[in-house]
Amino acid sequence: MSLAQLQPANSQDVRVYMPYFQGNKRNILPLAISLYKKGALEGERKIEGGESIPFVATWNVSTLPADLIRCRMQFDGNAELSYEIMMASSVLVDFLIDVVVTFQLGQTTDFPKGFYRKLLRKED
Repeated sequence: MSLAQLQPANSQDVRVYMPYFQGNKRNILPLAISLYKKGALEGERKIEGGESIPFVATWNVSTLPADLIRCRMQFDGNAELSYEIMMASSVLVDFLIDVVVTFQLGQTTDFPKGFYRKLLRKED
């Protein structure tokens, strides 16, 4: 499924996550929650000076923003390039807001740099 076909989540689901987000993020929240409820995302990681690497990200879906979820990511269909991380569902939804905005601006499906820093445990 393309992000262009994504329909906003229902207002009840959005209301649960609303306290976790401020400003413009709230405008994108219904689409991000809809994407979150799919439990998976396919895209491409842009590599500076190189070819993009396809990925598949999957996660378990929870109804509460503070629940810990397991997010798995596999690059290039290669099991050796698989990563896994635990995070609160609201944190993943925040990253998915960025995914939706990036898609809307450039028609590319990719996570923000902060997601990769967290995934690779390179956070400051």
